[in-house]
Amino acid sequence: MLRIRRDLVDAIIAHARRDHPDEACGVIAGPDGSDRPERFIPMLNAARSPTFYEFDSADLLKLYREMDANDEVPVVIYHSHTATEAYPSRTDVSYASEPYAHYVLVSTRDEVDEFRSFRIVEGEISEEQVEVVAEYTSSAQTFSE
Repeated sequence: MLRIRRDLVDAIIAHARRDHPDEACGVIAGPDGSDRPERFIPMLNAARSPTFYEFDSADLLKLYREMDANDEVPVVIYHSHTATEAYPSRTDVSYASEPYAHYVLVSTRDEVDEFRSFRIVEGEISEEQVEVVAEYTSSAQTFSE
């Protein structure tokens, strides 16, 4: 299950709406080993496409160096779908390289935003529940798989 603060959900949806009709993408980093999304990092869709997203390689390298320096990992990797449901495409699955990340998809095709989370490991997609909270009640939330 993905437990995520309301302000982070709102930030993802706002980014997706702002970049529409192109797909939006980004990361929410969190403390290594915590499975707790904390730091919202919107990224530029280098593809600037309504049907595809791509992180700029230089931006991605900078992000991973920054996360390493802060003892963070990508807890959530998100992007939007502008004309289809919020479900990973074959391309999304082929690019999913973080086995412990929550892959969040937002669909901006309708007035009501569809917000869903998945685990993608070795090409297998598993949808998971999303619990939206006002704040995290325990600083001891740890990753367990």
